[in-house]
Amino acid sequence: MPIRLKLALWYGGVLAVIMTVFSGTLYFLMYNSIQHQYRSSLQEQTEKVYDRLEYTVRLSLRGWNIDVRLDAQDMFFTENIYLQLINISNRRISMSTNAVEDGVMIPVITENILQHLLTESPYVYTNAEINGLPFIVYNRGIYNNSNQLIGVLQGATYSGHMISLLEELRFVLILSSIAIIIASSSFGWFLSRKALRPIDAVINAANQIESGEDLSKRIPYKGPQDEIGRLIQTINGMLERIQHVYQSMEEAYRRQRRFVSDASHELRTPLTTIRGNVELVEKMWQREEDGEQPISEEVMTLSREAFEDISAETERMSRLVNDLLSLARADAGKVIERVPLPLLPIVEEVVRRAQFLPRSPDVAWRAEDLSPFHDVFVCGNRDYLQQLLFIFIENAFKYTEKGEVVLQVQKTDEQAGIRISDTGIGMDKEEVPMIFERFYRADPSRGKVGGTGLGLSIAKWILDEHEGSVEVYTRKDQGSTFIIWLPIWKGRDNLAEEE
Repeated sequence: MPIRLKLALWYGGVLAVIMTVFSGTLYFLMYNSIQHQYRSSLQEQTEKVYDRLEYTVRLSLRGWNIDVRLDAQDMFFTENIYLQLINISNRRISMSTNAVEDGVMIPVITENILQHLLTESPYVYTNAEINGLPFIVYNRGIYNNSNQLIGVLQGATYSGHMISLLEELRFVLILSSIAIIIASSSFGWFLSRKALRPIDAVINAANQIESGEDLSKRIPYKGPQDEIGRLIQTINGMLERIQHVYQSMEEAYRRQRRFVSDASHELRTPLTTIRGNVELVEKMWQREEDGEQPISEEVMTLSREAFEDISAETERMSRLVNDLLSLARADAGKVIERVPLPLLPIVEEVVRRAQFLPRSPDVAWRAEDLSPFHDVFVCGNRDYLQQLLFIFIENAFKYTEKGEVVLQVQKTDEQAGIRISDTGIGMDKEEVPMIFERFYRADPSRGKVGGTGLGLSIAKWILDEHEGSVEVYTRKDQGSTFIIWLPIWKGRDNLAEEE
């Protein structure tokens, strides 16, 4: 069942209950009011007759005899009332003139009425049907000086008009209630349809997203910020996040495909070189063996060169595989185990070993004063920190043809900084955001020096694991400067205070 139909039914049902209670209450109040008016008028006129009633009471062998006499005034005041006087002792009935003329004889009082007049009150109302017509009867007790009931004065008035009026009122209330319920339910259906119209937009947008048509689509809404407005705002926010996630996944998938393509290309190059050299050596040795001649010096030289190429390419492929393995660990969420370490010995070891790294003969390597790192501790991993520094130093050597590469240290209250500067080829500012992407340098159009382009990606992972950061300052053909920042470990000071 549609929700708008449910709302319309609920609205109509609640309104039906309200109209039923309202109509019933109104009918009850009107019924009591009209009946009270009829009874009050009947009682008032009958009491006036009772006050002017002239009757003679005489005691006989048959009991008390009562004679009723009504003058002309009584007939005027009792135009719509029929009077009847009943003698209790002999059950003699005296009727008013209009009652005799119209043939209206009020039913004889019952024992219940007599008992009520004797014990409870001097009057009582009853309903009677006379000649097939409804009447209201006012029974007024007549008492002697000893407060004995000797007669009953009855006044009756026609109540058909009251009953007709109440029936018309009941019909009008029922008919109007039905009409109001139908009209209100229809209006409620219209309102619910209008109020829930944005839900249709939500459903259509969700269907389009499910079918993958347009993730940038949003639900238009210009209404108030009620429940529907907040719902649409929330759904639009959710759609925006889904779009960002989808775009991120697309970008990650694109980068993954590029990564696989670049890795395959990088691995294929050394494998092709190795295979070519192996085939060359096999051919040369096969040719010498077929001639049954000693292996010449030329073949030995060419073989030695081929084996050197094979060794170099094997080493290159081994480095590439190790780099890929490191990045695979990073992608798998590997967490580097860290412990508090003094930073100065790590930097000194890197400075000592860096002088043996391959570089141009025209490039000088030096490290300035390292004393600011005295008694500086970081929470890290020694091997990965050394690998981090070697990556930046090797890059500086690789992209510097002449000049120098300098390592400097500095620190603040919270961080330790290692500055590595070179006088190499530098970069354009547009290239800086991309240098930490994998295989960025593998594209020859993006740099003058070849390489796998995985080093800085590994360095970024190590920095992230150590909660560090890096600053890059570079200018085309004027060199680059990288400042590596590592958070200083404060736990050692706390331990010293405790000691």
